[in-house]
Amino acid sequence: MAKKKQLWSGRFKKAMDPRVKAFTASVAFDKRLALYDIAGSLAHARMLGACGILPPADVAAIERGLGRIGREIEAGRFKWSVDDEDVHLNIERRLTALVGDAGKRLHTARSRNDQVATDVRLWLRAEIDDIRARMVALMRALLAQAERHSALAMPGFTHLQVAQPVTFGHHLLAYVEMLERDRERLAQCRSRANRLPLGAAALAGTSFPIDRQRVARELGFEGVAENSLDAVSDRDFALEFCACASIAMVHLSRLAEDVILWASPRFGFVRLPEGYCTGSSIMPQKRNPDVAELVRGKSGRVFGALVALLAVMKGQPLAYNKDNQEDKEPLFDAVDTLKASLEVFSGMVAGLVPVPAAMRAALLEGHATATDLADYLVRKGVPFRDAHEAVGRAVREAERRKSDLAALPLSVLKRFSPEIGADAKRVLTPEGSLAARKHPGGTAPAQVRAAVARARKRLAAAR
Repeated sequence: MAKKKQLWSGRFKKAMDPRVKAFTASVAFDKRLALYDIAGSLAHARMLGACGILPPADVAAIERGLGRIGREIEAGRFKWSVDDEDVHLNIERRLTALVGDAGKRLHTARSRNDQVATDVRLWLRAEIDDIRARMVALMRALLAQAERHSALAMPGFTHLQVAQPVTFGHHLLAYVEMLERDRERLAQCRSRANRLPLGAAALAGTSFPIDRQRVARELGFEGVAENSLDAVSDRDFALEFCACASIAMVHLSRLAEDVILWASPRFGFVRLPEGYCTGSSIMPQKRNPDVAELVRGKSGRVFGALVALLAVMKGQPLAYNKDNQEDKEPLFDAVDTLKASLEVFSGMVAGLVPVPAAMRAALLEGHATATDLADYLVRKGVPFRDAHEAVGRAVREAERRKSDLAALPLSVLKRFSPEIGADAKRVLTPEGSLAARKHPGGTAPAQVRAAVARARKRLAAAR
């Protein structure tokens, strides 16, 4: 059986070394672009027909052939071959087998350089839409928990030390804010990615009278890439996506760390849903937070994708270079990892069960309402620095007695400031502390519920 010739082999006398063929082929991973490649080719063919570059019969044959190839791919019946290097040549080879010379004419006025840049942008655009939808699902799970536990007091931490009372709902809303920024960043990334490279050809444009705006409209691009050199070599959109994904994974990793701490016996603030835990092969008592730990660990994969792409791009002269083939695997992995992490976190968050008694006990161990007592003194006319000093000495006394600040008798508290009256006891309770923070962005239960309502309204408006 005769070996296949490369579709570009006219320039060469000798066949490609099999090791080089294996080393340079990308079809093993870029075949996931196949349906986007077909969409781009269909738009290109129709444009060539509308511009009189291809006859109507050729356009019809190409449409028929690409339609069949799309069905073969979706059904898993398409035969991929490393001999054809990449997704583009595999599809072109099959198209030519199906429709003859019309298939050979499809590549008129384009190059694989602008073709692949178009495919990746089309693919990434769709993936960003999917990721943003998954972010919404996680945000809704967080919002449901936040509303349900808008008044549940727990310690807020700085330096991992008990700081001030917050509500469990308020704590979860912090992650809603992070995810909302992630969604905004991805929307902006999508817009910048949504420019059509096709028509730039190899690097200098084409001598054929093409209509790039027509192709852009058919494929849903917001405009065309203005400079042909930049169009084929730009991978800013991939870099920007990986940067956005890295920040999102930072946020998921921080939530993972909170969950891991909360679920540990030393905290005991939450119980994880059993379906999101694993056991130990040797210790029968264990319920390991593997989902959270894996998300925390997988963040490094996404950071690595960003660094890899930066390294690929940093030394490339204009225009296209084979280095750019290395953009896909890190980008694909970053997308897959972020999607999977969001998906699994939505279920885990929805199933979290807080343990109010453990949260209350932790609040009573850390003098969490000390700042409230200082604020109380300020309202009585004591300068803040003096109030801070007085409360600090009161905390020292509470520690000597091995009690919480709120448990000190009024007579003892008055030794540190004569301005402390019986009404001070009210501000020393977690509920009093929470209720006092009733401004927008504060942790008062009413404000938490209002923040939930505002977040849901934003999500509904962003559809």
